[in-house]
Amino acid sequence: MNYLKIGKATDLTGKDYLFYRFLEMLPGLFSLVTLFVLLVLSYFQPVWVAYFMIAFDVYWLLLVIYLAIYLLVSYFKLKKGKEINWQEKCENLSLESRKKVLDQELISKIENNENRETSLASAGLCWEDLIQVVILPNAFESAEIVRTCLNSLLNDGFPTKQMIVVVALEARCGDLAIEKGNLMQKEFGDRFRNFLVTYHPDGIVGELKGKGANQAWAAKQVKSQIIDPEGLDSAKILVSVFDIDTILSPGYFYCLSHKFLTVNSPYRSSYQPIPVFHNNIWNAPFFSRVAAASNTFWQMMMQVRQESLVTYSSHSMTYRALLDIGFWSTNMVSEDSRIFWNCLMYYNGEYRVEPLYHLVSMDITADKTTRLTVRSLYKQQRRWAWGVESLPYLMFNTIKNWKNLKKKPVVGHILVQIYGFHSWATNALIIAVIGWMPMILGGDRFNSTVLSGNLPAISSFLMNLAMIGMVLSAIISSLLLPKRPKQYSAWKNIAMILEWVCVPITIIIFGAIPCLDAQIKLLRGKYMGFWITPKIRN
Repeated sequence: MNYLKIGKATDLTGKDYLFYRFLEMLPGLFSLVTLFVLLVLSYFQPVWVAYFMIAFDVYWLLLVIYLAIYLLVSYFKLKKGKEINWQEKCENLSLESRKKVLDQELISKIENNENRETSLASAGLCWEDLIQVVILPNAFESAEIVRTCLNSLLNDGFPTKQMIVVVALEARCGDLAIEKGNLMQKEFGDRFRNFLVTYHPDGIVGELKGKGANQAWAAKQVKSQIIDPEGLDSAKILVSVFDIDTILSPGYFYCLSHKFLTVNSPYRSSYQPIPVFHNNIWNAPFFSRVAAASNTFWQMMMQVRQESLVTYSSHSMTYRALLDIGFWSTNMVSEDSRIFWNCLMYYNGEYRVEPLYHLVSMDITADKTTRLTVRSLYKQQRRWAWGVESLPYLMFNTIKNWKNLKKKPVVGHILVQIYGFHSWATNALIIAVIGWMPMILGGDRFNSTVLSGNLPAISSFLMNLAMIGMVLSAIISSLLLPKRPKQYSAWKNIAMILEWVCVPITIIIFGAIPCLDAQIKLLRGKYMGFWITPKIRN
């Protein structure tokens, strides 16, 4: 049986269903048992937990230093990348490529991964040969948000005659979708090589209402209406999927093209830019800003740790890989990361994500009122944490295909995912809650010891040292800020730096708790749907 497109345990039957269901329960059980055991031991063996907390605080300090180094490295790589004229680099690369005879046989070997040490530029392929397919899935977002995204494509600088743009709408949005589609067709229909508006039908059996199903439908329409009729070469097509609120930094497609043409095994790679949430940063609520910046910094650190990097939100990949795996899964929520796991499994572990040190900007969560924003941000973070659904998928497919896999990268990814989701759900709660439990639950038998008097002082000292990570994050956040609008004074910049003191609270309310919530839902088999975060720009 082909297990590549499993979405959840209910897609299976018999022993496979039982085993997959067991794997779905593991992440939530692991997190809950960790917290429960520490709570119980805080009563029966408070000294053990006290020593554990001291060790954990030391670990946390070392982790902060470790990640701070990665953040700094990523920031300087990003700074260097922003200074590069990617168009000029592509043109110089083309000059070198044109000195060679275009070797179609070698390109075919590179495409099939038979030659892993040669770049496409070495085979004579030029950036002018490439077609950029851009898919923009959206549902209830306003025409203005779609328009802003499309204008950023025009302003990128890459020749629009090499771009196929798809505005992927949902038929279930009714007249709103038709009106928006007609408006975009009128305004942008003649601005690109091809401009296609698609309407994803509602109610297709086996599909989950979400972004993955929409963009899979859109990609199939591009194939049937443009690529196949025109006989376009699949080896020369790159596909980018952008959240509809994405605004590109100029030069993105030149940067992408250069990377694609110069890396080894380019068809066994996805390409990931750095997401920042700057579109509405100056008027978004402070807690949304801090949560969004924290997410950006995590992605920046992962860019340096390429062995752990996974596709997220707006990203690019080859059309060849999409054809091989049969496009995006249509039956699960986390389509942005799942497409990478699909490729990793299909190619038996020989697939990776190449980092692009180039920014793409999206919206910070902001709703009509503060209360609604809190609700929307929590749901957004829980949806992101629902990416834990890919952990049972990975483990299940790895076991089923163990003999054929390149084991080191696959097992490495599984361990990183286990650690990541467990620490996301538990670390902040261990520091903020469990650290106090020996003194609260331990009673006189603990509070009369010397250790009980020293525990708060030791923990406070280590946590204060760990604040270096928060200070560094605040500094880099301020360096990445877009130009301040005229209606705001310099005090706004200062206030946005001071907001970082809220990090200890935000990582619990909008980090650990929604992540634990998602894991408990998966543990109980209460599968989530796709939450569309409202896009409100003042």
